Amino acid sequence: MTNVLLLGAGTIGRMIAALLIRSGDYTVRIADTDAEALRRLQVKFGVETVVLDASSEEQLFSAMNGMKAVISALTFSLNPTVARVALRAGVSYFDLTEDVATTAAVRALASAAKPGQIFMPQCGLAPGFVGIVANHLAQKFESLDSLLLRVGALPEFPTNSLKYNLTWSTDGLINEYCNPCDVIHQNERQNVWPLEGLEHLSIDGVEYEAFSTSGGLGTLCETFQGKVRELNYKTVRYIGHRDRMLFLLDELRLRERRTLLKEILENALPRTLQDVVVVFCTATGQRDGQMVQLWDARKVYHQTHGDEVWSAIQITTASAICAVLDLHLTGQLPETGFVRQEQVSFDAFLANRFGSHYVSSGSTRDAPSR
Repeated sequence: MTNVLLLGAGTIGRMIAALLIRSGDYTVRIADTDAEALRRLQVKFGVETVVLDASSEEQLFSAMNGMKAVISALTFSLNPTVARVALRAGVSYFDLTEDVATTAAVRALASAAKPGQIFMPQCGLAPGFVGIVANHLAQKFESLDSLLLRVGALPEFPTNSLKYNLTWSTDGLINEYCNPCDVIHQNERQNVWPLEGLEHLSIDGVEYEAFSTSGGLGTLCETFQGKVRELNYKTVRYIGHRDRMLFLLDELRLRERRTLLKEILENALPRTLQDVVVVFCTATGQRDGQMVQLWDARKVYHQTHGDEVWSAIQITTASAICAVLDLHLTGQLPETGFVRQEQVSFDAFLANRFGSHYVSSGSTRDAPSR
């Protein structure tokens, strides 16, 4: 049994706990500020729980005692503190952040990691699984021209004018919509504005739009700089969503008032477990003397397990971080220091008991590009 500290008993944290505990190979200690959420998990799983203020380094250090790894399912702003304490405690660190500055802080700490200790941020869907897919596609070319990554977490049955429901962190959503986006364009690494680069696409007969958002590429721009002409990430939404968000962010200037924007979204948009995650990644390049395009397309829907309904974003996010934890403990990742998502083997990920949640939902194909 491997001892793991899970920070966060919210939407994603609950799913991480369920996956790890039901595997039979992990003893999970769960910590949060919400005593009632912890009580429910204690009753459900019989796990040890700790009411904890994650801004307190001493409380964190005490909770990490005896742990092999810590998983942060907290808001991104707390993660640098968690990573700093993990370094001190000699505990391997995993998080779900999409925040670029947070990842930079974690990476700086990782340079002092002890032997066998890794620091692996961005372990969810995007960034996370999408980086693993991107690297897998890229390796199939003699020379790479473009990597285009499209991901969306959407309500299956949209009913409001935004055609959107909250399915994950509101702070993370606002970050993606408001912060600069890292891309490679015409062989040069640069930043573009969020919500720009609007395009339309059709998957399984459903029409979507996609536009630039921040954080989804993780460390891919650094990894592929000088190796690809075009690399970008865009968020997938139902058609019309982008224009309404531009009205809120730019015309009403809520980009400058993020606390108010969060309050509006959380009070106006209901949460839903009836969702679908769309992943559509394409790579183009030279192979065997011709220009070839390779793509990976997946749709993951919400699922019922016993008396529980798990949303698609819970399943994809939680299974991704549990899979890389498993791979670390079985020696299938770099053993010390900072680990990027693109260093994870695509085949090993999908063969993993947790990563297998992505298997039946998608396929990878290639064809000559005309």
